[in-house]
Amino acid sequence: MPQGRRKVPFSGKAKKEQLKAKKQSKKMPLYHRPDGDSEGESGPVIQKINYQSSKAGKSRPNRYALQFFRETNEEIKAKKEEARQTVVKVKETDLEIHCEQFFDPALGFPKRPPWNFDLSKEQLDMQENKYFTEYLKNVEMRYDLKQLSYFELNLETWRQLWRVLEMSDIILFIVDIRYPAAMFPTSLYDYVTEELKKDFILVLNKIDLSPAPLVAAWKNYFERRYPLLKIVMFTSLPGYNLVGQRSDKGGLQIRRRKGRIRMAAEGTEQLYQVCQGIVGSYVDLTSWHSKIKEEMNENYLEEEKLEIGETITVKNETDYFQYEKYRGGILTVGCIGQPNVGKSSLMNAIMGKKVVSVSKTPGHTKHFQTIFLTNNVRLCDCPGLVFPSKVPKPLQVLMGSFPIAQLREPYTTVKYLAERLDLVVLLRIDHPYNDDTWSAMDICDGWAKKRGYLTAKAARLDSYRAANSLLRMALDGKICLCLRPHHYSMKKDYWNSHPDVAKVKWIQALGSDGDSEVGDTESSSGEEHNVIPDDSDAEDSDEDSSDSEQEVSVAANKFAVLTNE
Repeated sequence: MPQGRRKVPFSGKAKKEQLKAKKQSKKMPLYHRPDGDSEGESGPVIQKINYQSSKAGKSRPNRYALQFFRETNEEIKAKKEEARQTVVKVKETDLEIHCEQFFDPALGFPKRPPWNFDLSKEQLDMQENKYFTEYLKNVEMRYDLKQLSYFELNLETWRQLWRVLEMSDIILFIVDIRYPAAMFPTSLYDYVTEELKKDFILVLNKIDLSPAPLVAAWKNYFERRYPLLKIVMFTSLPGYNLVGQRSDKGGLQIRRRKGRIRMAAEGTEQLYQVCQGIVGSYVDLTSWHSKIKEEMNENYLEEEKLEIGETITVKNETDYFQYEKYRGGILTVGCIGQPNVGKSSLMNAIMGKKVVSVSKTPGHTKHFQTIFLTNNVRLCDCPGLVFPSKVPKPLQVLMGSFPIAQLREPYTTVKYLAERLDLVVLLRIDHPYNDDTWSAMDICDGWAKKRGYLTAKAARLDSYRAANSLLRMALDGKICLCLRPHHYSMKKDYWNSHPDVAKVKWIQALGSDGDSEVGDTESSSGEEHNVIPDDSDAEDSDEDSSDSEQEVSVAANKFAVLTNE
């Protein structure tokens, strides 16, 4: 205590009031509705995710914490009642979606407001805060919040997007091939191509989880509807980086990653060709192509050689970045996408080593990171952003946009899955109550009974834990739901024989029969591979999956066609 200052009496009651006020201030919503209250019964309350307590020496640790509108207790109760209703299978055509049904052009997304050099940092910060608050109020006035998806309510995260859009020469937008139309904001496409006049590349990621004809159909869907798009198909886990069978007896998908993996050369080569066609002679990409050739010739990437890239934290995010195309002869590629689409994994695969930390938790990447691929090619990783849309919440959970651990009611999402997939056959479960009909709650109880999930006190079937287990399996791709473009069901034969199917299988590193191609010389020498299951929760794996653990030969080195000029 400073000298000369007299102690002031401070009672325990006053201390309690101080802590209560501090706790209440942390729960304050981003803004208040005039008719709302603090409990969210008549007005929206913000649910903060990845929230951290303040630590000494660390200012504003929660500036990038995810924030969403929270559901009321009445809504949660109603959804639980719906989960007890009999599951009714939807038609095959109901699996078909398109971008326009989710993204209203009038809804848009927060864009950086106009500025000028006469504004100080404080004035610009105040202007952006005012704009963002008005944007949220306009959204609430024009739309029913219950019909809108959960979207990011944190201004600091949107500022990261603004900075990446400003400094990038090429925008790389990544979507999950299972739900691409629900992840592609048309307003961002219009903004980048029409206002910013920048090139836009769409990456269909995780194509190893989808049948090749469906990938070809989605590729043609986006090419037809958005002519300025350039499409790249990618997977960081092609067939030669996996071991064992791809499904068990019931049809659950299994992806077991090898301990030593190769660079995903097929997708990287495709991305290089697209970027080369864009930049032409303005930037020399020879070093990038040489890097790809060099890493193609390497047998494996050793886990011991993993490197963590440098994280660039920008102190003054509100300052303006004066854009100059190909500044200093450097190509800057900005990687944007919603959480859990595989941005960081894609960057690691392009680099051929681990440079970005990867996590299944939405919001893991807090601020944008820049990594130099070569001396004149720079990648910029933007935090995962949930764009405003009308995507239903169950689909958002399956997409990974909303954290499963933060779900207050997971049964609605299980019901969404059960209406589109035969979960009873996939999971090979028996009805827990010997009934003839199944509800979402019955499926959760049946899985809890099979896995032995019981509550601690009463030893009842733990439905909540079982539901979370099923949703994690869906997020990981074990329970694989792939939505389709319009009219796909009517043209299945056409897509099965489409010319792009062969290219998709080449990127997936699959043979004509859908299995990994064989013939690798190192595999034939009898060397055992360290198998790492692609699953963070070991107890989620089925006990019968041991039938699928037989190793198969790894893919042949078929990159000669790329390395030979």
